[in-house]
Amino acid sequence: MARDADLGSNSLLTYQLTSDPSFSLSVKEKPGGKKQPELVLEKALDREKQSSFELLLTAVDGGEPARSGTVLVRINAPLSIVASSGGSYKVVTAGALDREQASEHRVTVVARDRGRPALWSSRELVLEVSDVNDNAPVFEEAAYSAYVAENNAAGALVLRVQARDADAGANGRVSYWLAGGSAGAAGAAPLVSVEARSGALYAQRSLDYEQCREFTLAVRAQDGGSPARSSTATVRVFVLDRNDNAPRVLYPPPALAAGSGAAWSGVELAPRWSEAGALVAKVVAVDADAGQNAWLSYELAKATEPGLFRVGLHSGEVRTARSPLARDAARQSLVVLVKDHGRPALSATATLSVVLAESVAELLAELGSAAAEAAAPGEPAASLTRWLVLAVAAVSCLFVAFLLLLLALRLRRWRRQQLLPADSGALRGVPVSHFVGIDGVRAFLQSYSHEVSLTADSRKSQLRFSAGSCCDTLPARPPPDEPRRCSATRILPAPSPPIPPLPR
Repeated sequence: MARDADLGSNSLLTYQLTSDPSFSLSVKEKPGGKKQPELVLEKALDREKQSSFELLLTAVDGGEPARSGTVLVRINAPLSIVASSGGSYKVVTAGALDREQASEHRVTVVARDRGRPALWSSRELVLEVSDVNDNAPVFEEAAYSAYVAENNAAGALVLRVQARDADAGANGRVSYWLAGGSAGAAGAAPLVSVEARSGALYAQRSLDYEQCREFTLAVRAQDGGSPARSSTATVRVFVLDRNDNAPRVLYPPPALAAGSGAAWSGVELAPRWSEAGALVAKVVAVDADAGQNAWLSYELAKATEPGLFRVGLHSGEVRTARSPLARDAARQSLVVLVKDHGRPALSATATLSVVLAESVAELLAELGSAAAEAAAPGEPAASLTRWLVLAVAAVSCLFVAFLLLLLALRLRRWRRQQLLPADSGALRGVPVSHFVGIDGVRAFLQSYSHEVSLTADSRKSQLRFSAGSCCDTLPARPPPDEPRRCSATRILPAPSPPIPPLPR
């Protein structure tokens, strides 16, 4: 029934219904002039053909211009009235009821006689639908992400999850539990806990970014029905880095205890003839933090000779800013400051000892004096002296071995130059400088007094030596690689008669 606040002709005039063959509209006037619309069923309905109807009911007043109001009527009544025995009727369900769609149903039962005029009376029935646990809890999100800064306080709130259950009473009461994940992998105790009623996740202990950067866990929501229904959501927790780690210097290594070689730690050699920009050493440092907290810069905090060395801002390379001068001290001490870009910035220092020397011997002498100064009072320096002596001896042995190798190579080259080439026409083993002319050749051949007789058969050649000359005046030489015929007989002044062969 519609109501209109206007009076007279501007009040409610009539009702209109959208056309539908199954329904019609009947308007009856009640006492007091009120008009009561009734929806009349014109023919039987078949739920298998059509399970619901939607009709638009419009109420129109009589004013100028006419004003109207509409209401949507959905006809899918889950209840119906069927006749029972003895003139009684039963209200029965036409289908399954769903409490989540309609928790109660209001039904008006009208009893009408068949007299003229017909008399009727009505009664409204309120039917409440009881709940069964047919719905599982549903999380607002299937996967959650949370961000927690490291070094947090124990008990800090990480995240709050929430699940809803459409059921009522105990069937819709949701409790939360941890269902597993990687939260317990970083230690014996879990990293987070969940409050059963509210779904709030709290950190059990302080988190460390350097040990655990992220972890996942599963949260289960379970209702109180019987049987209980549950669902699970995944929570991924990211640990944010804070600048809680100072840079750590890898090179030069930190100084050792006194008497254990501390004077040798971080010592670099810079020749005095070095030019500006020459690389002397490189400071290497790392930072366990991440991002800007691990971005390192280097600067020279202290130096024995200001202006002699400079340090690369981001590389850590120590280079000469100018050439060393004679007045510069042989031992230079440099303190390099390494700091990150976190807030607040953390820093560390590295100490470098640079020796300006001309040679290795001078370097060793400077190291020995530095070790003696760094040694504790009354501590014997025999171990350091022994190492220095061994170092000098090793360098000396290498130098002598190099000289011997060089001398052997020179002697071998000189020996090869003294030997004649294999394709020379002169006698092997005799220096070329000994032959000064024909007279010299004759004298040389006469001193040996040998004659060569060659026949057609080379195997019958005879060679006779004089008995008066049997000593070799030439220095001993190794035999030639291949025999060669001696052509010295061509320059003899006169051939001698052949000598008869010796008896066999």
